Formats: sequence, structure tokens, C-alpha cells
Amino acid sequence: MNFIRGVISGQPAGPQHSGVETIQKLCDRVASSTLLEDRRDAVRALKSLSKKYRMEVGSQAMDHLIRILQTDSADSEILGYALDTIYNIICSDEEDEQDESEDAAPPVSGKNRNVPEEMQKQVDDVGAQFTERFIQDPENITLLLTLLEEFDFHVRWPGVKLLTALLKNQCAQVQGIILVSPMGVSRLMDLLADSREVIRNDGLLLLQQLTKSNAAIQKIVAFENAFERLLDIITEEGTSDGGIVVEDCLLLLLNLLKNNSSNQNFFKEGSYIQRMKPWFEVGDDNAGWSAQKVTNLHYMLQLVRVLVSPVNSPGATASCQKAMFHCGLLQQLCTILMATGVPADILTETINTVSEVIRGSQVNQDYFASVNAPSNPPRPAIVVLLMSMVNERQPFVLRCAVLYCFQCFLYKNQKGQGEIVATLLPSTIDANSISAGQLLCGGLFSADSLSNWCAAVALAHALQDNLTQKEQLLRVQLATSLGKPPVSLLQQCTNILSQGSKVQTRVGLLMLLCTWISNCPIAVTHFLHNQENVPFLTAQISENLGEDERLVQGLCALLLGICIYYNDNSLENYTKDKLKQLIEKRIGKENFVEKLGFITKHELYSRAAQKPQPVFSTPEHMLFDHEFTKLVKELEGVITKAVHKSSEEEKKEEEVKKTLEQHDSIVTQYKELIREQDAQINELKAQVASMTSQSEQMQATITQQLTQIQQHKDQYNILKLKLGKTGDQSASQGEGAHVNGLQSEELSQLREELEELRRQHAQQQTQLAEQDTLIASLKSEAAHSAEAAEGTSANAELLKELEALRAQVMSQAADINQLTESQELLRRAEAVQSGPGSVDNGVDMARVAELEKQLAAQSTEAQKLQEEVKGLNASRAGMEADLASATSTAAILQAEVSKLQQEVQESKKEQDDLLMLLADQDQKILTLKQKLKDLGETIEDEDDLDSKDQSEDDEDEEEEEEDDE
Repeated sequence: MNFIRGVISGQPAGPQHSGVETIQKLCDRVASSTLLEDRRDAVRALKSLSKKYRMEVGSQAMDHLIRILQTDSADSEILGYALDTIYNIICSDEEDEQDESEDAAPPVSGKNRNVPEEMQKQVDDVGAQFTERFIQDPENITLLLTLLEEFDFHVRWPGVKLLTALLKNQCAQVQGIILVSPMGVSRLMDLLADSREVIRNDGLLLLQQLTKSNAAIQKIVAFENAFERLLDIITEEGTSDGGIVVEDCLLLLLNLLKNNSSNQNFFKEGSYIQRMKPWFEVGDDNAGWSAQKVTNLHYMLQLVRVLVSPVNSPGATASCQKAMFHCGLLQQLCTILMATGVPADILTETINTVSEVIRGSQVNQDYFASVNAPSNPPRPAIVVLLMSMVNERQPFVLRCAVLYCFQCFLYKNQKGQGEIVATLLPSTIDANSISAGQLLCGGLFSADSLSNWCAAVALAHALQDNLTQKEQLLRVQLATSLGKPPVSLLQQCTNILSQGSKVQTRVGLLMLLCTWISNCPIAVTHFLHNQENVPFLTAQISENLGEDERLVQGLCALLLGICIYYNDNSLENYTKDKLKQLIEKRIGKENFVEKLGFITKHELYSRAAQKPQPVFSTPEHMLFDHEFTKLVKELEGVITKAVHKSSEEEKKEEEVKKTLEQHDSIVTQYKELIREQDAQINELKAQVASMTSQSEQMQATITQQLTQIQQHKDQYNILKLKLGKTGDQSASQGEGAHVNGLQSEELSQLREELEELRRQHAQQQTQLAEQDTLIASLKSEAAHSAEAAEGTSANAELLKELEALRAQVMSQAADINQLTESQELLRRAEAVQSGPGSVDNGVDMARVAELEKQLAAQSTEAQKLQEEVKGLNASRAGMEADLASATSTAAILQAEVSKLQQEVQESKKEQDDLLMLLADQDQKILTLKQKLKDLGETIEDEDDLDSKDQSEDDEDEEEEEEDDE
């Protein structure tokens, strides 16, 4: 123990030992001690020696320390010592100092100046070696992740630092182990919820290292609610006014979103874009921006740019641009853009951010066009930005940013292009105000070559893929000096070219002219109309100039090639054939093609082709524009072919093209006809299917109705039988009364029969009402099923039922008449047998009176029944009319089905004929292509063209990836 205490305190305890021997003894103590306190003291002593004797402690004590982590997990103090010792072995003090210096100051090239390069390399190698040794067993990383669940500060904080150092030294390997570890990423995400700021802040640094260049881990972290937690931390720390913690959160967000479309979509769908707006609410007093605030705002702007970067998919970029406009983020950025006192680097990054937010979005571009600067009088933001671009006193990066903003404003914005060109036309020029066109012309012809180049490229973007504006720009006239007639803008550009200005100026003007006259025969004619232009171009191409002039020669060759390719032969002196003859005599075809190839071979050409934003290290490197590189790639091959072709070959090719166009037009017409007929056939099939289903439904309805009618018929037959029995009984009783005389017994019998008849009449009345209800329902169902012809027999049965009901009512009327006659007989009998003191006769008279009342009621009911019979007769007539209508409708439907089937058969025959015609046309096309091949022409198949386009797309993607790296 004294020995260990001496090592810890730094004082000698007995004989002096070398560092290696001391470390060896401490390692033995760690391995052999049974008391936890002894092991703890030994590990603490190793920790104190680990910085000075890093190699010795690492080589001898690494395994013992790992074993301590495995066996003594219950003691937080020894765990903290072990983790600190391993951290000191893997990460040296020099690296810590370097990290602190990087956090305190902007990054500089090379390593820390206090550490020699060779020593730093050795330190890195030692750290990498021990890191590799530690992660040889993946269980060590799993053990470390388990220890991070310990809430004790002395365990958790060293564990976070150790894992961060491991990720710095061997990032990919440690990422792979954490990725396959159960709940590995989730445990690390819990660090952001730690209430101790030190652990939370170091957890941010850990997650930064963890999410570098690993899309799988980035997705897991994002779905662990990382966006919500990070944005909450940024808000709590004061957004842009916060400290280094805000910067760490922003760096982690950039890692999660950059080149990760899944996370970008998740960020947008989670409505997190709306939470970014308060970040850019900068006050009116912009004085005294701290360095940390500038850094934070810079990363915030970069985060916006990541979401709307041109390298993202167009759909994802468009949706983010839309969200930024609707939540007011674009408006807030424009406010910063027009504010005063904003630092130059923040202003530059804001311009770049606004550029990508409006690029290709018509709504955002229209809003940006409406933004005015807070000046008196107010000026459009575009005009203010262009004033900065053509001002040579402004910083170079700012001028590049303004050019990029102007390009993005005009990208796929024909409305904006028209507005810019309109400011140059004579009818719209306002002498009292400065317009965008005036600034561009001023920059185009100023003494500053960079202003010339920027103005030329900006004006070229106003003409990009817009034939109308190319023709409109031909109307622009410039007044060069007093007393001289005005000259066109096209002529003035060629005049400056011929004066031999700087290379950058000439390159810019040549790019403008190439963009202007490409795909515009009228502009080509105006250019060739000047007799001096073609001799100047041929002289430039044919001369043997220095290395700096080769690019100008290539652009002149491109311009002359465009004059050939888009020439409509309207000028007799400069037709396609005469220009090609001129090239062959003055320059030579091979020499011309070689000079044309100088463009794509230039090293700055490939840089400009990688991404739309103009990024140049120095103004002298500002030679190519991204959109112009696309134009060169498109025209180089066709111009080479056009120059090498003879007039006869061109005539033959023109004839073949016309023939192919005719055939293509015929084939297109037939294809359209086939499409129309297919659509008609599909519609007819759909109609037939719907009619078939309707027919089946009608058939089912009719079957159901027939079943119901049969049931009603059965019920009616039962009722009829009951009525027949009742009628027979009443008739026999009447006859007995007449035969035997009107006795008292007969009278009582008659009364009983009358009561029975009354009950039966009430039952019949109820049944008749039910029959009326059933008849009404059958009428409605028959109206729905009138389209089916099978309903004829059912309706006939219904009519028979109506006749039977009428007969039943007539029989009831006959019964009533019989009852009336019985009443008369009763009256007569009463007149014969009546006496003054007869009590029985009095009772009989009362009963007879009651019977008379009942007979009167029966008579009234009989009248009602007769009226109902009349109503039933009327309804029968209506049902007969409905039946006739249903029969005619069914016949019409059957005729339409037959007609549709016939039309389908005719359409199939026409389609077969068209297919035969197409086959003949294809055979003719193949014959013509074979003739072209026999004549020496190269005919590329569609598969070859597709493969060629695919290879070009792959090359572009590889170039973009190299640029990102």
C-alpha cells in the first residue's frame, strides 16, 4: 500500500523503480489482489501514470482494465478510474488540446502548430493501435454501452468520452458493432435527456461521431425522436444567440439530414421546418455580432440549404420549398437579406440559401421578385443584388453568391426571364430608375473583366431554353456615343470580342453568344448578317496561339459550329455548305474538331459541370458556367457530325429524315387511332358489363316477385275457400227459414248467423286491406323491374287476382242482399206474432233493430268496397301501361346489347388491320435504315442511345459524388 500511495502522491517510497517496473507491479496488484480497495488503489495509480507512460500502460494494463470493467461493475469508483485510464491510453493530451483549440478558433490547415507533424502521426498511430486492440472483442463495446446506463457521474461521463475517442480512431468498425448491438443506439440517445449538462453536451459530440457517413445509424437516431430533442435544446440554449451547445446540435442535425432523403422527408413530415423560422428572427439592432452567433447562424443557413439542395430529388426539394414559403421562412430570410449591419459572411450564406429556396419554384420566385429593399425610393431586391454583383469593390464571394441567386431566380422561370429582358427593350426603359437590364448592360461593357463575365452569364440565363426572349433580345439597341447611330446588343458583343479584351471577358461574351443563337435560326441569321463576324471567327480558330488562348479558340469553334447546325440557309453567302467549305479551306475539318475539343478538356470545365453553384477559389478561375457545360455536352457531338457531312449526304439525310418523319407521323396517327379505339372498346366493355349486371339484378328481382305473387295466390285461394264455405252455410240457413216458417228458434239462428257474417266481413275487410298493401308494393316492384320481359306472366297473375277480389266483393254484396231479404221476413214475422203483453216479442224487436243497424253498416261498407274495386280497376290499367312500357324497354336494351357486340367485333377487325399496317411500316423503316447504313451513315438503335444516356448519367453521378467528397 505504501508503494501505491507513493506512486499516487509522486513521492519516493523506498528504493526508486523505473516506470516500466512500477507499471508491472501495479498490473500484478490489479490481477492478484482479492480486496476491492487494493485493486481500486492500483487502478488509480495506473490512471496517474497513463498520460506519461501511455505506451507502457496500454500494452501491459489494457487486459486487466477490461477485466475490471467486467468483474467490478458494482463499484462505480473503480469503474471510473478504469474508464479514465483506457481513455488516456487511446486519446492523448495533445489530441485534447487540439480539440479545444479547434473549438475555440476556426479550423486551420494542417495539424496543431505546437505539435510537430511526425509526432502527431505517431500519437495517432498509437491511439489507433490501442483502439483496434480494444474493439477486437465486440463484447467490449457492448460492455461499454451497458456501463453507460449507469447514472453515476463518475462512470457515465468517462464512458461517453471513451466511446467518443473510439469512434474518432476507428469510426466504421465501432459503428458496425453499435449497430448490431441490441438497443445500442437507443442507449446513446438517452444521453440527450441527462439533466447534467456536461454529459448531455459530451453526448452530442458522441452522436456527431456516431452518425458520420452511416445512413443506417442516421435513420435510427432520427426515429429515436432526435429532431424533437435537438430542436428543444437549441430553443432552450437561445437559438442563434446560444453558445457552443447550439453549434453541436446544428452539426448533429447536418449529419442526420445531409444526403439522407429518408431523414429529410421525416424532418419535413414532422413539421420541423416550421420550427426553424424563429432562428432567423434577427432584430433591428445588428451591431456587435459575436463570433459564436455568426457560427450558429451560418450552420442554421446550411441546414436550410441541405433540405433544398439541388442534388436532392426534385420532388423532395419542391415540397420543402413549398413548406418554407408557407411557414414564412423564406420571408424571414429575405428580411435578413435586406437588413443592415449583417456580417459579410452571413449575408453571403443567406444569399446562397435564398437562391436554393427559390430555385425552380415558381411561387417562391414570384415572391422574391416582389421583395423590395428598404430604400427611398424602394428598389427591387434583384436590382440591389445586381448592383453588388457588378461593383468591383464588393467581396468576390459575395459577387459569386449574387450571381448564383440571379441564376436560381431565372431557373425554369420564363416569366422572370421575360421581365428581365423587358427592362432592356426600348419601349419599357425608364430613364429615372435603374433597372436590372441597365445594370447587366453596364456590367457587360465595363472595364472590370469579372463584371463582364458575371453580366454575360446572368444575361445568358435570361435566355436559357427560351426562344421568345432570344428573339426579343435582338431588338435591343445601344447608344455607343453621341452622334453615332445605335447598334444592336448582338453587334456590340461581337465588336468587343474583336477588340481583343481580356480572356475572361471574351469567354463570357462567347458563352453569351453561344447560348443566344443556339436553337434560334433568326439569331443565327442576325449574327451572320454582319460580314465581319465569320472572318473573325475563322481567323481566331486558325491561328496558333498560346495556352491561354486555346479556350477562346474552342469557344469560337463552338460558335461557328452553332451557326452551321442551326442555319436555315436564308443568307445566300453563308449557307451550311458554304460555311463548311470555308472551314475546310481556311481551318481544316480535323483542326476544327480538335479546337472544339479544347473546351471539354479544360480542367475548369469539369469543376463547373459538377454543381450549379459557382464556386471558385480566385476570380481568374471564373471561366465556365454550369448551364453552359450542359449546352457544350449537348452540341459538341452534333456539330462534329454536321461539319464532317458532305452536301450530298446532308441531302440524302434530309430526304431520309423527311421520309422517316412522314412514316413516324403515319405511325403516330395509327397509334392514336388505336388508342382511341381501345378506349372506345374499353368503354363499350364497361357498358356491356354494367348492363349485364343490371340484367342479372332485374332477373333476380323478377324471380323474387314471382315467388311473392305465388305466395299471395296461395293465400288468396285459402281465403276464397273460407268465403265459399261461409256463403254455403248462410244460403242453407236462409232456405230453412223459408221452409219451416218464421219461428223464434229460426230468428235466434238468423241472429247468430248475422253475427258470424259480421265477423267474417270484418276479417275479409282486414284481409282486403292487406291485399291492397301487397298490391301497392307489387306495383312499385313491377315498376322497378319493368325492363325485364319475364315480368309479363307475373303481371297477368296479378290482374287475375284483382278479378278474383272483384268477384269476392260481388259475392259479399249478394250476401248483404240476402240479409236484407231476411230482415224483411223478420219484419213480417214480427207483424204476425206481435202482442200487447208479449215480453219476448219486445226483446225480439230490440234485436231486430240492432240487426237493422248492422245491416246499414254493412251496406255502407259494401259501398266502400265497390269504390275500392273501382280504384283497383284504375290501378290495373296503370299496371298494364307499365307492363307495356317495360316490355318495350327490354326490347330496346336487347337491341343495344346486340349492337355493342357487333361494334366490338368490328373494332377487333380494325385493330388487326392496323397491326398489319404497323408491321408493314416497321419493315419499311428497317429497309430505309439499311439503305442509310449502306450509304455509310451511322444509325444508332434506341437501345444504344438508351445505354449511352445511361452511361453519361452514371458519369455525372460519379462526378457529383467526387465533388461531395
